[in-house]
Formats: sequence, structure tokens, C-alpha cells
Amino acid sequence: MSTLISISPPSSKKKPETRMTAFLSLGFRPLYIAGAAWALISILLWVFTPQFLQGSLNGVWWHAHEMLWAFVGTIAVAFLLTASATWTGSNPIKGIPLAILSLTWLIARIAFLVPGDSMFFTGMLYEFSFYLVSAICLSRVILKAKSKRNYVLPWAVLGLGIMDLVFLITYHQDKFDTLMSFFEVGILFMVLIALLIARRVVPFFATRKIQGLQIPMHTRSGLYQLIACGIAIFFGLLSLPKIMALFIGIAGVIAIVQVIQWKPAKVLGEPLLWVLYLAYFFLGLGLVLGALYFAGVRPSIMVRPATYIHVIGMGGFSIMIIGMLTRTALGHTGNPLKASRLMVASYVLVLVATISRLAALYPSVYTQPLLHLAGLAWILAFAFYLWQFVPLLTRPRADQAFDKGGLIKPMEKK
Repeated sequence: MSTLISISPPSSKKKPETRMTAFLSLGFRPLYIAGAAWALISILLWVFTPQFLQGSLNGVWWHAHEMLWAFVGTIAVAFLLTASATWTGSNPIKGIPLAILSLTWLIARIAFLVPGDSMFFTGMLYEFSFYLVSAICLSRVILKAKSKRNYVLPWAVLGLGIMDLVFLITYHQDKFDTLMSFFEVGILFMVLIALLIARRVVPFFATRKIQGLQIPMHTRSGLYQLIACGIAIFFGLLSLPKIMALFIGIAGVIAIVQVIQWKPAKVLGEPLLWVLYLAYFFLGLGLVLGALYFAGVRPSIMVRPATYIHVIGMGGFSIMIIGMLTRTALGHTGNPLKASRLMVASYVLVLVATISRLAALYPSVYTQPLLHLAGLAWILAFAFYLWQFVPLLTRPRADQAFDKGGLIKPMEKK
């Protein structure tokens, strides 16, 4: 058992929280719904109805962009806007400003689906604004609290947004020979954020769920890991793939060692934990495969860059996201930290989608059925999530353990 620290004094005259004030009380509420819904809709469009992709940003580049910046990046921002409130004691954004931020994200999604350069630039402007405002909100509360260990987070979010902007500008200029390199650097910014978050929360969640479990927090190796990612990003921007490969590989090997030392056999009976362990392993594996690819060591199973990208993107980011979407939403809405059947089904379905999509990368008579299986499993996974969690995310906390700022008051959580 551990006590969550009071973020601010409870109001003695606090009015009952309405659904709307609850919905806009913390970043995870609207943005978790938005990101999960878009994960479902975008894959439905990409796999089953691609004829509706009529915007200037289209084809595989639309798919790559929407998966990284509209889905994965959005969920990361949602988590950070929520977790930073607990880390710093100040809510970075809520109420009308949070509604406007969410609307900004939505306008970008619509704009990229509508034909014409004006809509393309509208989407680009609104999407960069989403990341810029999020970075500013994070920096405001982190600097105010002098939370030095989190100083890198606003810069990482801003870097993700800048790479998004560079990617879109490069696409519009038809410079496809360099477009992939900017996408890869964008992935590395997201890897840095994912490693930083997961390396903290996975052992934290595990030691509080499993009685007597003693595992290392890997603070020092985590620092080396982030430095390696930062150096890889630097050399990626300089278009020096072989040097970049070395540091990507270091970050990946560290991740695999870390997850092994977290005693994965101890969490097999806890779906809320094994899904995060599995994602962290996939993230490390994807980085190692990426290092081999950039180093020019390309065995037959990974002759395409899409291999390591999908191992990181689906096995790492997406499995981690479905685990974090469920676990953190339960905790921040005051519900018991227990995985339902629908939640476990969603974990398994994202894993099925990952394996099927990787198998579909290699031409065979089964390529199309595997791609459809991956798409269907993915859609069902996020549909299950939305079915269970939209009601929780749009109403006040079940335990009413919040203050007027929407932040957690003292309570016991296992």
C-alpha cells in the first residue's frame, strides 16, 4: 500500500462535479478517448476503405503520419499532461483551454482528410499548435515546481512536434528521398518519451501490485538509455545512419536487460502488468532490429525498414498504449486496479494485430488475409476499450477523491 500525496487543499465549499467539468478536469480524459477512437477510425480507413483518403497527405505517408503523431504522440501527451499534475502539484491544463486543445487536435485530423493545399496547411498549423501548446503547458508546471528530473519532457514533446512539422513540409515539397529519415527521427523522439515514462512506471506499478516484489528502478541505466537516444537523434538529423545505429542498439539492449531484471515471471498472473512488460520488451527488440538495419546488417527477416518500425510501433508503442490507457484510466477515475475480461481481450487483440501485421510484411498468398486480420483485431481492441472506458472518462471519479482542480486527494491505492 502507498499513499498518494495531496496535490492541493480540498475545497470546503466545492460544488458537485458535473460530467463536463469531470471530462475536462485532466488531459487524459478527452485525449485518451480521442486517441483511442482515432486508432480505430484511421486503421478502418487505411485497411478497409482507403478510397476515402482524398487529402493532400495520402497513401502510406498519411498512415505513417497518423499512427505516429495523431495516435501514439497524442496518447503520450495525454499521459504527460496528467502525470505532470501529480509530479508537480499543478494541473497543466483543464477546462476550456483543454477543450480548445482537444478541438485543435480534431481539426487537424479532419483537415488532413479534405483535399486541397489550404486544408493541408490548416492541418499542419493546428497539429503543430497542439504539440507546441502541450509543451508550453508542461514546461510551465515543471519549471514552477523545479522538477529537474522532468525538464527533458517539454523539450521531447516539442521535438516530436517539430519533427512532425518538418515531416509535413518535406512531404509537401515532394522530397521523398529525405522524408523517411525525418519520420525515423520522429520515431526516436517518441522512443525517448516512451522509455522515460515506462522505465519509471513499470517497476512502480509492479512493486505496488505484487506483494514482496523487489526489482530495480534502473535510474542510472535509464539515464544512459536516454543519452543514447539523444545521441541517436543527433546523428539521425546529420544523416549518419551507422553511427546512429550504434546508439539505437545501446538503448535497445539496455531495455531488454532492464525488463529481464524486472522478473517478468512474477507478473504473468497480472494482465495490467504483463502487458506493459511485453511492450517494453518489444520496444527494446525493435530498437535492436533498427540498429541492425541502419548498420547494414539485414537478415532476410528484416530486409524492409517497415519491420523494425512495426516492431517498435505496434509491439512497443501500441501494446504499451493499450496497457497504459486502461491502467492509468482506472487509477485516475478512482476505480479498482483490476483488469476486466474486455481489457484482457483488448491486450490480446493488439498482440494478435502486431503479429499478423509483421507476418503480412512478407509477400505470400496469406499477405492480404493477414493484413485484414491485423486490422480487424486492432479495431476490435480499441472498440472494446472505448466501450468500457468512455463512461468512466466522462463522469466524476468513482471515489470522489478529487479537489476543485481535478487532482487526486489523499487516498490509499494498491
